Amino acid sequence: MNVKKAILRRATVASVAICLFALAIIGQLIYVQFFQKLDGRMWKDRITQFHIKKDTLRATRGNIYSRNEDPLAISLPYYYVGIDPRVAKTDSFNKKVDSLAILLSQKFGERSREEYAYMIRKARENERQYLLLSRKKITYQERIAMQKWPFFRRDRSKSGLGGGKFDPVYQRYHPYGRMALRTVGYLNPETARGLVGLETSFQKELAGKDGVGLVESLSGGVRMPIEDGSDIKPEPGMDIYTTLDVNFQDMAETALLHGLEKYEAEQGCLIVMEVETGEIRAMANLTLKNGKYVENFNHALAGGGDPGSTFKLPTFVALLEEKLIRPEQMVHTGGGVVTYHGRRISDAKRSGHGSITAAQVFEKSSNVGVHLLMSSSNMYNHPDTYCRYMRRFKLDKPSGLRLIGETMPVIPNPQSPGWSKLSLNSMAIGYELKLTPLQMLTFYNAIANDGKWVQPMLVKQVRRANEVVKDYEPYVAQEPICTQTTIRQVKKMLEGVVERGTAKKSQSPYYRFAGKTGTAQKLIGGRYQVGKYYTSFIGYFPAEKPKYSIAVVVDSPHGANIDLLYGGSVSAPVFREIADRIYAYDVEMHRPVAIASKTPRQSAKGIKAGFADDIRTISTELNMDAKPDAEGWVTTEAQGSGTQWVSQTAQNKVPDLRGMTLRDALHLLENRGFRVRFEGYGKVIDQSIPPGDPLPNPRKITLTLRQSARPDTLMVALNKKNQPGK
Repeated sequence: MNVKKAILRRATVASVAICLFALAIIGQLIYVQFFQKLDGRMWKDRITQFHIKKDTLRATRGNIYSRNEDPLAISLPYYYVGIDPRVAKTDSFNKKVDSLAILLSQKFGERSREEYAYMIRKARENERQYLLLSRKKITYQERIAMQKWPFFRRDRSKSGLGGGKFDPVYQRYHPYGRMALRTVGYLNPETARGLVGLETSFQKELAGKDGVGLVESLSGGVRMPIEDGSDIKPEPGMDIYTTLDVNFQDMAETALLHGLEKYEAEQGCLIVMEVETGEIRAMANLTLKNGKYVENFNHALAGGGDPGSTFKLPTFVALLEEKLIRPEQMVHTGGGVVTYHGRRISDAKRSGHGSITAAQVFEKSSNVGVHLLMSSSNMYNHPDTYCRYMRRFKLDKPSGLRLIGETMPVIPNPQSPGWSKLSLNSMAIGYELKLTPLQMLTFYNAIANDGKWVQPMLVKQVRRANEVVKDYEPYVAQEPICTQTTIRQVKKMLEGVVERGTAKKSQSPYYRFAGKTGTAQKLIGGRYQVGKYYTSFIGYFPAEKPKYSIAVVVDSPHGANIDLLYGGSVSAPVFREIADRIYAYDVEMHRPVAIASKTPRQSAKGIKAGFADDIRTISTELNMDAKPDAEGWVTTEAQGSGTQWVSQTAQNKVPDLRGMTLRDALHLLENRGFRVRFEGYGKVIDQSIPPGDPLPNPRKITLTLRQSARPDTLMVALNKKNQPGK
C-alpha cells in the first residue's frame, strides 16, 4: 500500500513538473513574441526586414553565335555591390570605413560620404549579415577596379579587411548592337523569356533549367543567396550556333539601307542564302519609323503578299515542264494591251513589245506575253495542272526555317473560296497570292541548285560547352523540282533578264548574275493602288556556277517619276550592291591568281597566339615569317630583343590566353573544365585569373576581349581557314 502511494506521489510530482515546464516554455514564447527587444526593436518588427524563403535560382542563359563564332547575343554579368560589415577586424574596420565611404560617394553619388560611413557603422553595430551599398549595378570592368578598394581587395584576409561582396545578375547583351536583331531576337524584360527570333524559337535550349535555393529578400528588391548546402543548382542554357555571317549581315544591312533611303521606301528586306546548303548568311529587315529605319519586323519571314513578276518564273517552269511552250517560239504582244473576260491586261512599256520570243517575254516581263502563252498553251483550261506544279515546287508550304513566325503561303486552287475564271490569269503574273520573300527565294535557290530543293537553314548546331548536342544537316528534297532541260532553259532566261531585259542597267563588269525583277501594285483597302508598289529582285551569282542566292524587297518606294519605281530600277541595284560587296569579300569566288615563288616574306608582327599547326600552315601559304617551334596551343613571350613561342600544354595551371581569339581560348579552357564568361569581342586582352596560377575550384573564369584597330593578317587567314562549310 505504501508502495502504491509512493508511486502515485512521484507521478503527481512529475506531472506537475512537466506542466510547469510547459508553462515556462509557453511563457518564454509569449515574451519573445510580444515583449523581448533586441537593439531596441521587437522581434516582430525585425522580422519584417528579412524575408527568407525558397526561390528560383535562374539558370544562366545560353549564347547565340554567328557561323564564325562571333557572339550575337550573350549573357553578361553585372553586379550589385554589398558588404558583410561583421567580417573585418575592428581596428582595420575603424581605419578604413571612412575611405570606403568616400569612394562609394564618388562612385555612386547616392549618398554623402558621411551618410555612407554612418550606414556601414550602424549595420556593423546591428550585426547585419549583408548591407546593399547601391541600387545601381556595375559592370565586370568596374568590379575589377573596385577590387582595389578597402574591404574588396583580393588579399583582404591578410589585411584584416574583408566583407565586400559582388552579387552577379546576368543581362542580355548584343555585341553588334541592333545587327540582325529581329532574327537573333530579344527577351521579354518581365519574364526573361524569348520574345521574338531565335531567342523564342530556341527558348528551351537557351533557357537551361532553373534551380531552387534559399534567398534573403533585401531592400531595393535585391535577393541575397543563402548557402546552406540544400540548393538545387541551376543548369546553364545551351549555346546556339547560327549560319549568319556578321560580315555578310553588315553588308546586307548597308546595301538595303542605301536602297530604302534613295527611294524613301517604307520598308524592305534582303536575304543572302548559300545555294548548295541553304544556309542563310544574312537576313536584313528595315522599317521606316519616326523618320529612321529600324529593325522591328521580320519582313523576310512574315511579310507575305503578292510577289508580282518574280512569280513568272514558276509559271514558265510549269509551262516548259508540260512542253506547252518553247523559248524560241514567237509571241505577238502587239501594242501591249489586251482584254481577257473584261479585264484589261497591259505591259509596263506603254507602246508594247510587238513580236518577241517566249524567252523575251520573260526577260522583258511582258504581262501580255505571259497571258498569250497561258492562253495558247490551253493552260487556262487546266488550272489543276498549274496548281499541281505549284505544290511540286513546294510553294504551297512554309519554307521550314527553324524560326517561329513564318507566314503560311496562300496558293489558290479551283476549290478555294473566291476562285474565278480570272484567278489563273492573276496567279500567272504574281497576283492573288500570298508568299514571303524567303519562300520565293527558296524556289529560286532550287533553280540555281540545278533543281535540287534545299530547306533554308539558320541554325547549325546546339552545344553545351564544347559538346555538340544537336547538329543540323542541310535537308535536300529527294526529287528535283523539274528536269535538267527546263533548268537550262530558265537559267538562260534569268541571265537574259540581266543582260538584255529589265535589269540590264545593273550588270557587273566583274561577274555575271541572273535573276528576275518584280513589281506588284499594293492591295490597300481591297483595291490595288496605282503608284504604290512592292518591288523586288530575286537571283543568284555567279551565273555560271551559283554560290549565293539573294532576295531584295523594297516596299513602297517614292519618287517624282512613277515609271522609275519598278523592280529593275529600285531593287536590282540593291542586289548589285550586295553582290559586289560579297564578291570583293569572298575571294574563293575569284579566278585563281598565280603567286610568285619569290614573294618577299611578310612580317609576323602582331601574331600572339594560336594553334601551332594552324600558324605553320597559314604562315607558309601567306609566305609569312611565323613558324612556332613549340607544339599545341602556343603564345609568344619576349626574349631579349625578340620573341619565342611557348607551349600552353600544362594541364594543372591557368594558361596565358592574351592575344588569342575567343574560339581558341574557349577550346583551351573548356578542355580544362572551365565555365567561361567573356565581355566584348575580338581578341583576349585580359583574364580574371592570372596566367600560371593553379587551377581554381570552382573553375570559372572571365575573359575581356577587344577588337584590334588593325586586323591581324594571319589570324584573319586562320579564321577563314576554319570557317565551317568552306
